[in-house]
Amino acid sequence: MTPTQHLLFLLAVAVATYAQTMTGFAFGLVLLGLSSLFALAPLPDMSNTVSILTLINALVAIGRNRPQVNWTLLRPAMISSLVGVALGVAALDSIHGRMSVVLQWLLGLTILVCAFMLIMQARQLPRVSSRPVFVFFGLISGLLGGLFSSAGPPMVYQLYRQPLPLAVIRNSLLVLFAANAVVRLALVSWQGTLHANTLWMSLEALPVVVILTMLVRRFATADSIRAVKRMVFVLLIAAGLGLVGPATRTLWQMAF
Repeated sequence: MTPTQHLLFLLAVAVATYAQTMTGFAFGLVLLGLSSLFALAPLPDMSNTVSILTLINALVAIGRNRPQVNWTLLRPAMISSLVGVALGVAALDSIHGRMSVVLQWLLGLTILVCAFMLIMQARQLPRVSSRPVFVFFGLISGLLGGLFSSAGPPMVYQLYRQPLPLAVIRNSLLVLFAANAVVRLALVSWQGTLHANTLWMSLEALPVVVILTMLVRRFATADSIRAVKRMVFVLLIAAGLGLVGPATRTLWQMAF
């Protein structure tokens, strides 16, 4: 990357970290969306970088305290999510050459859908959802995690509707994201697709992720969270449209 691209990458990391710490998700989507728009690195390499940084972000956010987690609910979702991660990584590995535009189109569409999920007011359910529902959302979350290292939106939507303490919801999400990141990194390492470029980008971004996460957790307010949600919504819409538009034109030209 050029010096300008390095600066853009660190700026994208800062925005993504801020959004993740304030809203509970969107790190991968924001970083992948901005990186793809600025053509900073190949999507597979950036997805691997997101996995490493997501794991670091989760560990810093959890800290040394043992997180409060409802394992009865999280366990079935985590199992199906890890299966989804494996399927997503396998699908990513099978996409090569000209078909990579399909991956770009899917990423853009995912970003657009998740942007609207972010601003939707999820109505709290009268009772906790059944185990099959958690298995379903876990699987979808894992598929997105395997493809794009962005497992957050489905499980965020599902968990925030549950009549559970906020701390339990947040900690459950952090544990799930960390587990997904570990499994995904193990799979791409086994495939031999965890390149040195990914490790260097992760090291470059590490201070930004750690310092900004600690600062935001200390000084965040309820009003600032609402403002950040609006900002992230605009960013995701812009990034999603910026990916879907060119990819749609390319797919149209390939078909006709």
